[in-house]
Amino acid sequence: MPKDAFTAPDGKVVKLADFKGHPLLVNLWATWCGPCVKEMPSLDRLAARTKGKLHVLVVNQDSARQAIDPVPAWWAKARLAHLQPYRDAENNLGFAFGGGLLPTTVLYGADGKEVWRIAGGMNWDGPRANTLLANDQE
Repeated sequence: MPKDAFTAPDGKVVKLADFKGHPLLVNLWATWCGPCVKEMPSLDRLAARTKGKLHVLVVNQDSARQAIDPVPAWWAKARLAHLQPYRDAENNLGFAFGGGLLPTTVLYGADGKEVWRIAGGMNWDGPRANTLLANDQE
């Protein structure tokens, strides 16, 4: 698990290790990323379905160098009821995950060890996601 810090919706600095103890699905995304935007509603439904079993954490990777932070306006329009917008404006998690393609999603077990990762968009309501998650939430 990367040790890099990022910002919680309440402005506090957090690390992935703060979420250990339960399975954790970390999704790195950006407002400018078409596949990221497309999969976000299904991630929200996944968070609703797995509440109490799997923590779904979405961490935005939009650059801090932008004059206006695009996340608040995007998030307000998206109306995601079961997710919260975490922010990694320095892209430290993205670099720790190896950089590259967004979205990137990593599943960590309750012990904090990586179980699997996916680079690229996914339908989190679909059979592939159901198969991947079927035995990994214990």
